[in-house]
Amino acid sequence: MSAVQRKWQLDSYGPLPVPKKGQTIALTPGNAAIYYKIVGQYEHNANIGWKDGMITQNGQPLTSYTIKQNYYFMMGDNRHNSEDSRFWGFVPEDHIVGKAVLIWLSLDPFGDAWHKVRWGRLLHTID
Repeated sequence: MSAVQRKWQLDSYGPLPVPKKGQTIALTPGNAAIYYKIVGQYEHNANIGWKDGMITQNGQPLTSYTIKQNYYFMMGDNRHNSEDSRFWGFVPEDHIVGKAVLIWLSLDPFGDAWHKVRWGRLLHTID
């Protein structure tokens, strides 16, 4: 099932369960495209392919798959101009290299020149 068939939009995306380590996912023609990159690239499985809307291994369709690591759905802070997990899919835990700890600068896009900086958020630490 495609995003169009699911009636997903940039503002209304999901529901979409985020895969967790040890979770077994049933693979169907309706969801296989969502998990293809995980099975074929991020989890380093051999002989992964695609045929008739299904993920295959050694030419045989996979009907289920057990996730080997945690994944995350990354969302940009400017939803209408962000290329994030809505475009490139889930991010594997071993690809995350840092953690935000500080709001360096926060600007109000609707403020005039003198009121554009959100002073209450400037250099604010993130828990």
